[in-house]
Amino acid sequence: MAANPFNPGYYTEDDLRDVGFKSLGRNVQIARNTTIIGVHNIVIGDHVRIDGYSALVAAGEGWLQIGSRVHIGGWCYLSAGDGIRMEDFSGLSQGVKIYSRTDDYSGRHLTNPTVPEKYTGITRGAVVLGRHVIIGSGSVILPKVTIGEGSSVGALSLVTKDLEPWGVYFGCPAKRLKSRSKRLLELEAELELEMAHQHAPPDRELAELHSRP
Repeated sequence: MAANPFNPGYYTEDDLRDVGFKSLGRNVQIARNTTIIGVHNIVIGDHVRIDGYSALVAAGEGWLQIGSRVHIGGWCYLSAGDGIRMEDFSGLSQGVKIYSRTDDYSGRHLTNPTVPEKYTGITRGAVVLGRHVIIGSGSVILPKVTIGEGSSVGALSLVTKDLEPWGVYFGCPAKRLKSRSKRLLELEAELELEMAHQHAPPDRELAELHSRP
């Protein structure tokens, strides 16, 4: 069967090894139509997938840290000029925007990157997504925000301040609706145990290893 011309596919870690990432893990897939600027400032863990038409920008002094088992859906935009960290098992649904810098919209300063910085009033600050955080489609996260472990943010929400761990949030601005189940921690433990068993050497090889001087 002929290759599908409408599916650009993914780069793997073998393709990406010499691109210049600060650190690159195992089983990494990045869509071929992704835009990445500042690869030397980007750390990517194991089992990561970044879907098409996303943009990761960590130019200059910026930095982006992506943990393990992280998914970034299509059409996401990560503006990491002042830093973004996504911890293990976190994820972004399609069209999420994360800004570690934003202009002043009050009218007291000029705006946009064509203006010298001394005329602007940029708000800066790293954005941190804790372990097991999931952000719904179309949501926007502004600078200087930490979203605590295990929290979820519903689609089309605006996050302007820190969110406590293990909550379900939604709205503009995002507000806590209820607590989020921690059962996923049990599932994480099951997954890690299963993966450990899959990579364990057979009993005979293990016995030989222990018998060596």
